Amino acid sequence: MSRQNIDGTREAPFSAQEYDARLEAVRALAAKRGLDALIISDPANMYYLTGYDAWSFYMPQILFLPVDGPMYFIAREMDAHGAHRTIAVIPQDRILAYPERYIDQDEVHPGDWMAQAIRDLGYGTSRRVGYEGDTAFFTVRTFRSLEAGLPEWEFEDSRHLVGWVRLVKSDVEIDYMRKAGVVCQGAMEAALDGFTLDRPQNDVAADVMAAQARGSHGIDGDYTSIVPLFPMGAGADTPHLTWADVPTPSGVPISVELAGAHRRYHAPLARTAIIGKPDPDLDRLSKVTVEALEAALDTLRDGVQTSEVAKAFTDVLGRHGYRKNSRLGYSIGVGYPPDWGERTVSIRAEDPTTLRTNMTFHLIAGMWLRGMGFEVSESIRVTDHGHETFSSVPRGLISLDSRR
Repeated sequence: MSRQNIDGTREAPFSAQEYDARLEAVRALAAKRGLDALIISDPANMYYLTGYDAWSFYMPQILFLPVDGPMYFIAREMDAHGAHRTIAVIPQDRILAYPERYIDQDEVHPGDWMAQAIRDLGYGTSRRVGYEGDTAFFTVRTFRSLEAGLPEWEFEDSRHLVGWVRLVKSDVEIDYMRKAGVVCQGAMEAALDGFTLDRPQNDVAADVMAAQARGSHGIDGDYTSIVPLFPMGAGADTPHLTWADVPTPSGVPISVELAGAHRRYHAPLARTAIIGKPDPDLDRLSKVTVEALEAALDTLRDGVQTSEVAKAFTDVLGRHGYRKNSRLGYSIGVGYPPDWGERTVSIRAEDPTTLRTNMTFHLIAGMWLRGMGFEVSESIRVTDHGHETFSSVPRGLISLDSRR
């Protein structure tokens, strides 16, 4: 059955019962923290709670979620007009539209309209309201407009409240992530097949993005939260570098970090490849990093603390004289630009979280040394007795010559 119907409406990615359970969990946690309502602006959280899926998050838009009342979606008029085509749980009369004249103006702001609309709904009295203070698209001006328009409210950072509810995935979510892993594997294969001597990076990026969108093995792909990342040569000592028109070199590492996405669920993956013979230092670094990652993966299971997983990794590195200052991994699931992480649990020594079955993580063993680097990662699901990986690509330093 098609995901999108002929009138543009989309089938809900989850059942009404699952959405109800999510809302109940979010409301319960908000109440536990002493909050009367939430202002939700992260597009991943909006999708998680309502199914809303559009590239409209670059303009101010919010979910207003009272603990003891109905939920409202407030967005730009042109976006609110068709929001019902993806929103699964909010009726049309609770989708509110601010006029176009509020866009990109110095004297007025959409937050002014939102504040008045919320007041008109009867929520202008004294309340403790949580807002998402670390969300990329909840601007300072939006916050200040709401604060000025609703002076009776006591605003408090909700500290990724919805993200903590998202942490343990349902069986349907796990199915979507498995499918994202299949798409990811196809995209990684496109990258590894695409890097030939002197071929420009942007050509390979085109192959990868086509594979991400097309999908694999009958599974449709979605756009990913982050573009393909291709640090090369000395630049491989720095993560998060994008592509250019630089020819593919020989004898130096080519880091590839990308993801597959399906129904907005992400499965990232990183590998390092080379044309020609590697430098002995790079060869050694690659072997130690893979050994350390596999030690961490062997530690994963329900009931283990994230700090134990991080220690298994760093212990192997330490025995070989290496260290890693950055975290080993982070929780993943629904993703929208500019990030596919959930910004809750991290795999590092300072994190006290106890792992539970159906938590999902991206474990990225990135070793960025001066003038050299090696990356290898896995997207995984925690299970009762271990872990499940969402993709299957060899972990060691990949010889591109052997693929020809």
